[in-house]
Amino acid sequence: MSKSISLLAAAGLLALTMLAGSLLTAGEPETAAERGYRWLTQKSYLPADFTQDVFDEAWTEWPEPLRTQAKNATPEERRKLAFSRYGLTPRPDDPTRPLQYVVDEKGVWTMNCFACHGGQVEGKVIPGLPNSRFALQTLTDDTRAYKLTHTRPLGRMDLGSLFVPLGTSDGTTNAVMFGVALMNFRDADLNVHKNRPPPKMTHHDMDAPPWWHFRKKEFLYADAFAGKGHRGLMQFMMVPQNGPTKFHEWEADFQDVFAYISSLAAPPYPHAIDQPLADQGRVAFNRVCAECHGTYARHKDETDTWPAKVIPLDELKTDPVRLQALSPAQRAAYGTSWFTDYGKVPNINEPKGYVAQPLDGIWATAPYLHNGSVPTLWHMLHPAQRPVVWKRTETGYDQKRVGLEVEMLDAVPADLNSAEQRQHFNTRGFGKSAAGHDYPDALSEDEKTAVLEYLKTL
Repeated sequence: MSKSISLLAAAGLLALTMLAGSLLTAGEPETAAERGYRWLTQKSYLPADFTQDVFDEAWTEWPEPLRTQAKNATPEERRKLAFSRYGLTPRPDDPTRPLQYVVDEKGVWTMNCFACHGGQVEGKVIPGLPNSRFALQTLTDDTRAYKLTHTRPLGRMDLGSLFVPLGTSDGTTNAVMFGVALMNFRDADLNVHKNRPPPKMTHHDMDAPPWWHFRKKEFLYADAFAGKGHRGLMQFMMVPQNGPTKFHEWEADFQDVFAYISSLAAPPYPHAIDQPLADQGRVAFNRVCAECHGTYARHKDETDTWPAKVIPLDELKTDPVRLQALSPAQRAAYGTSWFTDYGKVPNINEPKGYVAQPLDGIWATAPYLHNGSVPTLWHMLHPAQRPVVWKRTETGYDQKRVGLEVEMLDAVPADLNSAEQRQHFNTRGFGKSAAGHDYPDALSEDEKTAVLEYLKTL
């Protein structure tokens, strides 16, 4: 049966009808999930990144010909250009504000969790979807340059990014090392110790997971080392300005955020599906893929199964950097801290591989693999044909290959500025290999075509 349901409806299901407090019927109390969405979009838990005027004037630091294009644009057109450059989207319930930042009544912008977990497909915004276009390094470079030119005070991102890279490809970030750097200066009770030497860090980029997988999981992250809990969601708050008192004060908020993330469901595929072909694909998928990725219910009286299976690195053969970047001591420090209620939430200090993820809504979550190196599901099913370098279009969606609409290249073009370089994903880069996960080679070409159709139904 065709699932021709619009992405706008899917986004509405995720954010408008279920979560936006402004749509609640008069007199009905907010649910915990609704409060969680409100906390994320309206309450700041970090120091400010920049003010509205800095964002509005950052175009003056853009390279040509973008700068002249912005200069000649109307304020609204210029805002759209800025959102495009930085990978920002309007909030579904309040299009006057960005989903990825809390903007207060004074025009102060502060990053929130949707910076990495609020994306779009075909121009339709889906809270909880990985933001595959977020250009954090470019945004920080531009706003810092404007602040320096106009003698504005620098913020945490402006200064921190001089020592810790934010991301070398748009849509991925060095988030794992952000956590390593910040946790290094905390004790188990989250007191700050600024006199400690800096930690050993292996900088690398990661692709954010979709939030609707959260409900199925007991352990988080690509290597499944950290048990799930609301305190673990608060790690991003570890700036020096937030001491233990702040974490205790805001813990109830993140119980609501936990409820919000747990409430999310995968959006349905919005285009026509060849159901007989998908049914053939289901048989092939269950034979080759289900052992690791689980089975998916077709009827209301059925339930999904997901084994949460960790695949050893020597078998999986995907890029090893993420697994090797965290030491057992670094994992243990987290596992005995306040974030795990001092060890009550389980923690694995020496994981051996990467967990095979659930595949609900996989049609929307491109790019693929833990580092975001594979642009479409077709390329996942054809390991030998994965592109070396690719650049995505802004909102294009490849229905045939199921994933990002991309230009494929043999190398990153020469003479690009840094922002343009980050728009290209180079699988030759450190931590960016698209190799491994060769299991689809067990499928015939006809079976791969059928499995690709089946994956649209999940």
